[in-house]
Amino acid sequence: MPTHENRAVYSIGAVARMLAVPVSTLRAWEERYGVVTPSRSEGAQRLYSRGQVEQLRYVKEKIESGMSAADAHRLLAQDLQTGQLPATQVAHDADRLPLVLIAERDAYAANLEYFLRTEGCEVAVAMNATQAKLHFDERGPDVVLIDLLISGGAGFRLLADFASRGTARLVAVSAIDSADEALRLGAAAFLRKPLEPLLLVSTIRDLLGTSALVRSVGEQRVKS
Repeated sequence: MPTHENRAVYSIGAVARMLAVPVSTLRAWEERYGVVTPSRSEGAQRLYSRGQVEQLRYVKEKIESGMSAADAHRLLAQDLQTGQLPATQVAHDADRLPLVLIAERDAYAANLEYFLRTEGCEVAVAMNATQAKLHFDERGPDVVLIDLLISGGAGFRLLADFASRGTARLVAVSAIDSADEALRLGAAAFLRKPLEPLLLVSTIRDLLGTSALVRSVGEQRVKS
């Protein structure tokens, strides 16, 4: 069974934003070098794992240090074979508590709320689509976790509605493989149920830019 670092969750657009690398460049790297090859959904959309995002960050750093893209990918391939790449770690952000809205029909939403609070997030929980809309309008969450089957499948409409406003990062979740539709409607990430709390927190922090994986990119941009 794959670890949470190797689960495919992110759309190519989300990865491009996290690493400040154009989508076209990510596609070109995959096609030319074939080292970081994301999985494909049933609809052939690219889905990247956290580990693959870390690998792409590694490539980007090498290129920015003066190495060619070909050499950077060659070095990455060698490091992957020898297991020398550093593990991705999550860092806590002490500046501000991000607000996560959980639109979840299952009772275990309370467990997710507790876990996210212990990890430094503010949390609002909506058990149906109507509550989710109210919380979204009144509180302006940073991240929304949307169960696509909430309120009899209203999660798809919620996702499209929230995506059209462009004010929050959207994570779609479902027990069925709905990645294609979720990404098409604007989700930055898709997670299959049952959810792993560590994967959920890592995903949220990546999208917010508060994980070590994404923070390093921001620090490089400031230095440059």
